[in-house]
Amino acid sequence: MKLGANSVLFGKFDMETSFRWLKACGYDGLEISAIDGMSQHLVLDQWEELAPVVKELSERYELPVLAMEQPRRDPERMEKAFQAAVEIGIPVINCGPGGESGDEDSLKEVIESLGTLSERAGHYGLTLCVKAHVGAAIYNTETSLRALEAITCPAFGLDMDPSHIHRANENPVEAISAVVDRIRHVHIRDCKGRERGPGKPENQANGRGDIDLLGYIRVLHESGYTGPVDLEVIGAKEYELPACVAIAAEARGHMQACLQACGAR
Repeated sequence: MKLGANSVLFGKFDMETSFRWLKACGYDGLEISAIDGMSQHLVLDQWEELAPVVKELSERYELPVLAMEQPRRDPERMEKAFQAAVEIGIPVINCGPGGESGDEDSLKEVIESLGTLSERAGHYGLTLCVKAHVGAAIYNTETSLRALEAITCPAFGLDMDPSHIHRANENPVEAISAVVDRIRHVHIRDCKGRERGPGKPENQANGRGDIDLLGYIRVLHESGYTGPVDLEVIGAKEYELPACVAIAAEARGHMQACLQACGAR
């Protein structure tokens, strides 16, 4: 498994700050944020001028870009994400499902949309991943399986995020077994309780919350998963740099200890 972190943690700062400090914290790679409103990192309307910058930073800091997070299913926007990914050399695009929980028509629309986008991802030689998300049409293991059963395109996979599964009142360690063969990316963070949001950024650091992340990583390892495990901490845009670095370092130390404990490193 490759340990990375989403640059959205450093949303207040420029891309180089993300690369510099994630490298200093010992990460194996970086997930680039293309999330409007949370960062100004990979701004997709400017991807052609930003792609060389990302590539240069990745080479300079010896930190490969493991994935991109672009949350919207808008076809035009996703097309830009695909083109940027090819140019930079990013293998995985992570998006959110959107839609509404408990609405069958919404779930069907989301699955159809993801199926179409997956075909486009395949055209570019990329993998499109979606994760179960609190409040969205795909929000738990059952709805994740509905999508995985309906979308057979090999360019489609699951981005497994234990914090959302936990907040869907499931046990992520038990839930992962049902979908592990289709996981192509992992977003990881901790959280306290089962409220709608993930909590304060510092409480999203691995080891701060209620999720059995050691057990979760053990199942990934025993199932043969070797892809990216990217920390995704949101809400830190107003935090100063030392706080962001502390969160990144603490979470990476916990992930490394988990890998060592289960024999993955």
